[in-house]
Amino acid sequence: MTRRFAASIGAALLLALLLWMVLYPLVLVLAEGVRGPEGWTLDHVRRFVGRPTDMRALWGSLWTSVASVALAALLGIPLAFLVGRYDLPGGRVLGGLLALPAVLPPLVGVVAFLFLYGETGFVSLLLMRLLRLEEPPWRLEGAGAILLVHAYSMYVYFYLLVRAALVSLDASQLEAAASLGAGRWRTIRRIVVPHLKPALVGAALLTFMTALGSFSAPYVFGGGFRVMPTQIVATRLNGENQLAMVETASLAALALLALLLFRTGSAGRGGGGRKGAAPSRIVIRRRSARVAAGVLGWGLAALLLLPHLTLVLVSFVPVGTWTTEPLPPVYTVRNYLMLVDDPVRVRPLVNSIWMATVATAGAVAISLAGSLLSARRRTAPRRTIEGLLALPWAVPGTVFAIALATAFSVREPLAGRFVMVGTLWILPLAYLVRNLPITSRAIAAGVRALDPSLDEAAASLGAGRARTLRRVTIPLLRPALLAGASLAFVTAFGDFVTSIMLYTYDTRPISLEILSSLRQADVGVAAAYGVVLMLVSAVVFALGSGQGRGGNAG
Repeated sequence: MTRRFAASIGAALLLALLLWMVLYPLVLVLAEGVRGPEGWTLDHVRRFVGRPTDMRALWGSLWTSVASVALAALLGIPLAFLVGRYDLPGGRVLGGLLALPAVLPPLVGVVAFLFLYGETGFVSLLLMRLLRLEEPPWRLEGAGAILLVHAYSMYVYFYLLVRAALVSLDASQLEAAASLGAGRWRTIRRIVVPHLKPALVGAALLTFMTALGSFSAPYVFGGGFRVMPTQIVATRLNGENQLAMVETASLAALALLALLLFRTGSAGRGGGGRKGAAPSRIVIRRRSARVAAGVLGWGLAALLLLPHLTLVLVSFVPVGTWTTEPLPPVYTVRNYLMLVDDPVRVRPLVNSIWMATVATAGAVAISLAGSLLSARRRTAPRRTIEGLLALPWAVPGTVFAIALATAFSVREPLAGRFVMVGTLWILPLAYLVRNLPITSRAIAAGVRALDPSLDEAAASLGAGRARTLRRVTIPLLRPALLAGASLAFVTAFGDFVTSIMLYTYDTRPISLEILSSLRQADVGVAAAYGVVLMLVSAVVFALGSGQGRGGNAG
């Protein structure tokens, strides 16, 4: 009875915390959108519906998200089959390189594209020199530029999920189909495609939701083309806060509707679990075909990684030395030394590290408590807790940034509202809330895999709840905890979309300093910051994955 009562109290406290952090700000945004000086009103909704710019921005968000799914699928699915089904030269290394953009912050990819394909980028300047052009051959601007960046950065969802599904395919099913006379296309249609359906739907959902909330690419490359995240920022800058609330609510509604449609589309029987061994990779017998496949795979990998290699090269360019030359004429390591020597340059790096660390610790603690309470204790609010932990993933980052700014910009303690905007704590809180879904998913998977009899054995030996958690549960969950923590840290460390809405000069993170350096034409320092983002993200992710695999109970 005592244990059950304590679990109920813990669940109630956690539920209250999640309602305050996650749901309450969203409800306030909805309320602000239909409230005026004289009370409740629909005037702001009518203004939103009647403004062509808002309707175009909402439509732009929708169709670019759908197009991003199509383009990412066209790139990611063939790569998954090429690497997952064929025995290519250096296939293991190639597979890892193609997955690299999955752990890199979105802003880094955007800046890398700017340096490579922008009007003053390497490719543009090279073509101007070769073709003797006086003007750049193109402008990397508008919907086409946004879709190009989205396809590059989001193909990894299809690549990783489809590749994992191909590995789990049962070879005996393929052999049975062949023995019954089924041809290649019929086997693909009747066996392979149903098996891949959950992976395809999952990748499409991830791509759509990421593209719908995308801010970096539209902000840098949008030009006159607006999507709803950038439209919301523009409306707030114009001082039309109530209208921005309605825009925020419309984007949230579109995201939740898309989530519902994808879940409805994914309902039904999938391919089933694997009972036999995975199919062996196809060996390409003909030498010429094998060389061609290797060249194709490695060529695509080089093309996809070229923007990041460009970022590394630009990070060694001194300020003001690269103008119209196809390649920078001078190189220096001074840009990296400035990140350490100059206190103004060091500050954003330190800010990002401590804020990401605090947010990660909070997200892991809350996710661990939620996973243990919902998976191990049959408490009444378990489904509500699970839904609240997942909700931030279904709502674009711009929406949550506006919601938090609305909730915590006034002092009303009795209403649960405190002034955090403009303080040190608003960004760590925003990062924490945004990281709850990915952290809780990783930890919940680990909790479900634990044997409940271990808790019972510890209790029978006289161990209390705290000691059992410290000596048994936490060591066994170390792989899941490290996986969730590494994903949360990498996401918070490179965050841009919520940071640009909530930062102050003293709390500016590294992503905002990259943008500031670009505006000052200090491309070398901006690129150096981007390289630091890449390296730290890759190292943290690798450490989390490596230590997680080696976890054991001690």
